[in-house]
Amino acid sequence: MSRVTRSGSIKRSTNRKTAGCAQFDPTAFLKTAAKGRKVSTHPQKQIIFAQGEAADSVHYILSGKVKVTVLSHEGKEAVVAILGVDEFFGEGCLIGQPKRLATAMAMTECVTMQVEKRAGPANLHRTLSGVSA
Repeated sequence: MSRVTRSGSIKRSTNRKTAGCAQFDPTAFLKTAAKGRKVSTHPQKQIIFAQGEAADSVHYILSGKVKVTVLSHEGKEAVVAILGVDEFFGEGCLIGQPKRLATAMAMTECVTMQVEKRAGPANLHRTLSGVSA
């Protein structure tokens, strides 16, 4: 169930009822490894993925900080985002982006959950939209 706020943004109700089936727990999903999901620890300054690589997964930050940068044709680097716990990066694959448009690097030691796109784009999209509610 959704409702529109005064600002025009949509807020999803967190009071979801399921008819006869177990309720999906996005926190448990994103903290456990399984087929199509992998938990990785990255030391400080390690490249998690690089600009130009195949966009085949979304990453969720369990701990630490990640810096996302882009490199221009002239060789200038720009910081696009500095992300922390409970944030996603690499979500361009969900809209069919074939290659990474940015580089993601661990700013601190961090732990991420990589959710592969091949695990099913429809399932991945449904799962991630449930988390951001």
